[in-house]
Amino acid sequence: MSSSFGHLFRIHTWGESHGGAVGVVIDGCPPRLPLDAADLQLELDRRRPGQSRLTTPRQEADRAEILSGTFEGRTLGTPICVLVRNEDARPEAYAEMREVYRPSHADFTYEAKYGIRNWQGGGRASARETIGRVAAGAVARKVLKHFGVGEIVGYVSQVHTVEAKLDPFGVTREQVEASLVRCPEEAASEAMIRRIDEARRNGDSLGGVVTCVAHGVPPGLGEPVFHKLEAELGAALLSLPASKGFEIGSGFAGTRMLGSEHNDAFVVEDGKVRTRTNRSGGVQGGISNGEPILVRAAFKPTATIRKEQDTVNRELERVKLEAQGRHDPCVLPRAVPMVEAMVALVLCDQLLLQRAIAP
Repeated sequence: MSSSFGHLFRIHTWGESHGGAVGVVIDGCPPRLPLDAADLQLELDRRRPGQSRLTTPRQEADRAEILSGTFEGRTLGTPICVLVRNEDARPEAYAEMREVYRPSHADFTYEAKYGIRNWQGGGRASARETIGRVAAGAVARKVLKHFGVGEIVGYVSQVHTVEAKLDPFGVTREQVEASLVRCPEEAASEAMIRRIDEARRNGDSLGGVVTCVAHGVPPGLGEPVFHKLEAELGAALLSLPASKGFEIGSGFAGTRMLGSEHNDAFVVEDGKVRTRTNRSGGVQGGISNGEPILVRAAFKPTATIRKEQDTVNRELERVKLEAQGRHDPCVLPRAVPMVEAMVALVLCDQLLLQRAIAP
């Protein structure tokens, strides 16, 4: 099973939803960077379950333990191993799924691939796997900051049919974190919360979109042809659980524009080449152009719901399933730090690759 990601800044996540622990091994982090568990905890607290009524009620502290790769508060340049223990696992709640395939979940496909699956919460298919990604993303942020890259800010821009209308480049983390659903537009945030509450009461779920902006990215990151920066970002965000779509810059909306409308005109500001608009989303020809990176990731509604659904079991018999267990009625609020982490991992990796060829 492929659980590794990255080229120079490389991570390997491990662990299952209801096993003893989950975590990540990070290889390629530069030495002598300040790093302790508190740096990771800040991001893990934003991802953890049970943080509000909009998320799964599973209660996990998600306390990060750094087992290797640091000494006296600084990175050594050697592999960093991070462990987070599972403390509120309840595998018995998933007993009915031992023989039954959940609609739109990975139960059937995992078994088709490996001939065996962990039915306790979905195993590696659970969003709990993303703990390792978020912890590694926190380390990547430290590297990016060290080399002068600005902040990465994600937010919920859509839940179901409720969409926030605002300038993504002006959104701050403080605005995002002030909202229960992590949407910085007050009216849209309140409407999203009402919609999620309704779905939760009805035993149903909702999907939506996370928008993310990376500020202060230097020009020159990414490779032409097969490892374009947008291709790396797309692969990263589409690898997240429940993700079903990716856009950069104008995305699909750009197909409804003329070239004369869509092109980003070049200008010179303070002796630097800039673009007057940013419909390219900060990437042209697969390489960053120095403008903020703008990406969007679409997430489907949570597959495991309490509503009765038609499905089949391992004996190929038709059955009804009304899933038990603890699940998010909408993954979007907790997906924000996951999206930010994957963007940070890609940019950190590409920055180190660029420094290797053009120090």
